[in-house]
Amino acid sequence: MKKDYQIILNPNENEINKVVEIHLSTFKGLFLTFLGRGFLKNLYAGFLEHNFSELMLITTNNDVIGFIAYSENISAFYKWLLKNKFFQFLWYSFLASIRSPKASIRLLRALFYPQKSRSNESYVELSSIGIHPNYKNQGFGSALISEFIKRQNFSEIDYIKLTTDSIDNDLANTFYKKNGFKLYSTFTTPEGRKMNEYRYYEEKI
Repeated sequence: MKKDYQIILNPNENEINKVVEIHLSTFKGLFLTFLGRGFLKNLYAGFLEHNFSELMLITTNNDVIGFIAYSENISAFYKWLLKNKFFQFLWYSFLASIRSPKASIRLLRALFYPQKSRSNESYVELSSIGIHPNYKNQGFGSALISEFIKRQNFSEIDYIKLTTDSIDNDLANTFYKKNGFKLYSTFTTPEGRKMNEYRYYEEKI
């Protein structure tokens, strides 16, 4: 990639606000977007604050244009969120339930489900990746995910895992495959969304 970029590993509050704006412009119509700016700011700040999670940004010309959020232990991360940001999430759940009565139930399911799904394998979960619409299809997403993969210690983990929508999501699915992820399984959420699970394994020399 010819364009210059920088990676930021310890974003400040203003940069987290930019992450929220990128999320809102990238994931329109999705549930986390429905929960609003306040919820998203607490969520992404959580990735920064939690000891086994991280929020990585990509910038160009001193402007934040993308992010990736991930955790070495997604179950522990959600437990940490419930313990340390309980009242914030309770408030945003209440606000969401006013607009949609089922929203609070879905939020609780989202927070508790990863604890049930934790396997005995050691893996890093890529929870969210977003590139500002003005900078898509320019190589920045691949650069960001490449930097993310380089930071993983495959002597301590078995693979990297992520999930994404299976239907009407060809660009994302193609993107992950292009960057070395292999389709592992397909499943349907309680809300009826068909999802693909991808895994990235380090290539053995």
